[in-house]
Amino acid sequence: MPLELSASQALGLWHSVSMQQVKLDGRDLSLRQLAILLEIYLVPPPHTVRGLAAKLDVTKPVITRALDTMGALGLVTRERDERDRRNVIIKRTIDGALYLERLGDLIIGRGRTLT
Repeated sequence: MPLELSASQALGLWHSVSMQQVKLDGRDLSLRQLAILLEIYLVPPPHTVRGLAAKLDVTKPVITRALDTMGALGLVTRERDERDRRNVIIKRTIDGALYLERLGDLIIGRGRTLT
């Protein structure tokens, strides 16, 4: 049976998870960066800068800046599409997958405290 939360409980869970994530991991992602990372890892590839910009309704430079940060943190990599050199393909990394796995575990653990 799915866990039903009030708005206050959901925000409390988000707060608790966010605070714990900051304490456990030195990588400080913005909400936009986290949304992009989740899109890359939860939605089947391929992912392009152009496609992510359209999905989030932002400009390509906004995505590029976010990817610069996430790339420096080892969470994603980028390479030119060999079939269409205008496109930049975003690739997953093992470190990025582990980061989100730990975040998912943290959400599950904190969610259990609500029941």
